[in-house]
Amino acid sequence: MEAIGGGLATLDIDDHRADVTLSRPEKRNAMTTDLMKDLALALERADAHEDVRSIALLGEGPVFCAGMDLHMMRSRGDPDSGVERDTFPDLLDTLDSVSVPTVAGIKRAAPAGAFELTLPCDFRVLGSEATYGVIEVKLGTFPHGGATQRLPRLVGLAKAKELVLSGEFIDPAEAEACGLVNEVVPDEEVDDAARALADSLAENAPLGMERAKRALNAALDTPLDEGLQLERALGREIDDTHDYREGFEARIEDREPTFEGR
Repeated sequence: MEAIGGGLATLDIDDHRADVTLSRPEKRNAMTTDLMKDLALALERADAHEDVRSIALLGEGPVFCAGMDLHMMRSRGDPDSGVERDTFPDLLDTLDSVSVPTVAGIKRAAPAGAFELTLPCDFRVLGSEATYGVIEVKLGTFPHGGATQRLPRLVGLAKAKELVLSGEFIDPAEAEACGLVNEVVPDEEVDDAARALADSLAENAPLGMERAKRALNAALDTPLDEGLQLERALGREIDDTHDYREGFEARIEDREPTFEGR
């Protein structure tokens, strides 16, 4: 396990899975500017690693993330606070741009900014007792770290309005039913379940997953004809690769394929 930057995030590579972990457990992993910078750097290093085919985003200790550090948020409006307002959007953009599948393991708590941190992930595993939601309207502001844009794309506009404007936590079972999260497990099993899902994704062809993710991410913002052209172009890039031939040969020979990312 490698401490990243100032040590507020860690990177651990296990076979083809990278665990990127928020590491401020004494403060329930509440996000400061330094933590967010360390986390972005850890994600960039994981994505650039030649062996990594999936990433699990986790929180050290019993809690995924308590949200933004309250002392930082209270002083943010002070022109002399030194708080860098672009750090969180930059972190979310980094997470959004990761080329491999990402899985968030959300245990115990992920309110407000922590909720928004999970939205760019491709998959979300939620603890059955977790407090999970955007509560900013109860804090004198509104969620403007991406939730008003990403959440409607995940659950539809009506459900997004309900969550954002009520400021209430969503019940984990309801979060699964509406497609906000992929799986609900006991909180003590969240990290293992997130790692297991990331491991299963890492078994797939990395070139195929990377291009599928690019096409899917463009789907809702691209006219159908342009999206189909992108899909075909990305598909043609794979036709002459080792992994394309290996996948079909393995199926013909009734064996598990060995993908190499080339």
